[in-house]
Amino acid sequence: MVRRLVLVVEYDGTRYHGFQLQINASTIQGEIEDALYKLTAEQIRIGGASRTDTGVHAVGQVVTFLTEAVFSSQTWVKALNYYLPYDIAVRRACEVDGDFNARLCAISREYRYSILNRVARSPLRRRFVHLVSRSLDVVAMNRACQILVGEHDFIPFIAPGDVGKRCTVSFIERVKVSKEGDLVTFDVAGSSFLPHQLRNAAGGLIKVGLGKLTVDDYCEMAVKRQPGVIGPMAPACGLCLMKVKYPASWGSIGEG
Repeated sequence: MVRRLVLVVEYDGTRYHGFQLQINASTIQGEIEDALYKLTAEQIRIGGASRTDTGVHAVGQVVTFLTEAVFSSQTWVKALNYYLPYDIAVRRACEVDGDFNARLCAISREYRYSILNRVARSPLRRRFVHLVSRSLDVVAMNRACQILVGEHDFIPFIAPGDVGKRCTVSFIERVKVSKEGDLVTFDVAGSSFLPHQLRNAAGGLIKVGLGKLTVDDYCEMAVKRQPGVIGPMAPACGLCLMKVKYPASWGSIGEG
């Protein structure tokens, strides 16, 4: 009997060329599929809720796959973590109905961009934050990012070379820039995101925080239908997929 399994996965994306499988490059998908083969002896292809880019991390990536293997949820977690490398871990496993799709059934994805706002670098946090040594105006950054809420054409946030590859209109549910101690975070939840959209949005907000761009300038640029006007693209190390949300009918999938 074929079963459909769901995994909630956490990873440090530093060493990987993104989530999606690539030839001759290490990816999160490749490592998970390799671990599944070692456990089940089946050639399994997984699907992910979000195709995180090179160097981007995740706390709550959701993946699904078909298998004939019969294990308890606890065994799936323990056995896969035995075979996975140190920087990828399965947090949770469960069986779902056959029509569940990790990407298509998701109603929102939540990301966080983390900025270390102090003079000195942090050796312990260096792989998960972007260091900005000059003081940031968090209030201005939070005001500017509110322009992103709602349904918009986000073409200003992608490179000209990516235009035409997919629809650039999507819905953002909420955004917030906040600060606790020396950590500034840009949190955003939306239906879907374009390649590098959030890193370009964060890069533009950093310019606002440094006084290199006014709030009005950022808002004006954000509504222009001109590719690539918002940026520069912030480093991948600061971006993390926090959670994927599904309709209540699917229970607590994605909650970790």
